Amino acid sequence: MTTETRDHVGSDIRAFRSARDVTLAELASAVDRSIGWLSQIERGQREPSIADLRRIATHFDVPLSFFFRNDEADPGEHGTVVRKERRAALGSRHDGLIEELLSPNLSGEFEMLRSTFSAGAKSDWVQARPTQEGGYVVSGELTLELGAKSFVLKAGDSFQFENETYRWSNRTDEDAVAIWVISPPIY
Repeated sequence: MTTETRDHVGSDIRAFRSARDVTLAELASAVDRSIGWLSQIERGQREPSIADLRRIATHFDVPLSFFFRNDEADPGEHGTVVRKERRAALGSRHDGLIEELLSPNLSGEFEMLRSTFSAGAKSDWVQARPTQEGGYVVSGELTLELGAKSFVLKAGDSFQFENETYRWSNRTDEDAVAIWVISPPIY
C-alpha cells in the first residue's frame, strides 16, 4: 500500500467518524482493535488489512469498494482504462494480502483484482458466497483449498469455482501474484 493510499484510507475513516459523531474509542471497540491501532490507521502510519477494512466498512454501512480509490483517469479513459500508476492498493504485506482493483469501476458484471500473496501467508476460510470466481497465477506458487480439495497452482495455472468455501496459502518464500475475477462484484 502506498503512502497516498494509507493517507486517503485514514482520512476517509476519520471523515466517517466525524460525520457520524463516532469516537476513536467507539469505532475501535466496534471493530475489535485498540484506539492506538485505529489512530495509526487514521494518520497513515499503519496499513489496515482487508479484513479490518471490511469490519470498518460494515460498521459504517458502506461497501468495501469505497476504500478502493483509483486516481482520476485521463479524459476519454474514465470508466474504461486503469493505468498502473493510478491504481490504489488495499491490504498489507504484514497480513499477507494486498489487492489492487484492476476494474475501472464496480458497476459491471464482474470485478478484476491483482492479488499479491506474501511469502508464508495464509487466509482463514472464506465462507461460500453467491459468486463465480476464477483466476490466473502470474508468478509464484499459491495453494487453493476448496472444501476438502487442495490445489497447488504455479505461474501459468488458472482456476475457477462457484459458491464454495475456500482458503489460500503461499507456502513458499517468495510472493505469489494472481489476477482474480469475481462475478458479481463483491467489493
